[in-house]
Amino acid sequence: MPQDFWGNAVFSVTPTILVGLLFWFIMRALIRSDRSERSAQTKAEGEAMARIEAEERERMRKAADRG
Repeated sequence: MPQDFWGNAVFSVTPTILVGLLFWFIMRALIRSDRSERSAQTKAEGEAMARIEAEERERMRKAADRG
């Protein structure tokens, strides 16, 4: 352990800074993954709705052709 003031100051704050950076990287990764998951979910829901609407239009067209 360093005996001079600046060495001791750096030695004291380094763990706090490293833990803070680790926390920041973890939170950043969580937020980005959540954003990506929400985007993928929205895209999948949009595709499902488009498919359902296309099937409904096709069913209505077939019903109109019959009658």
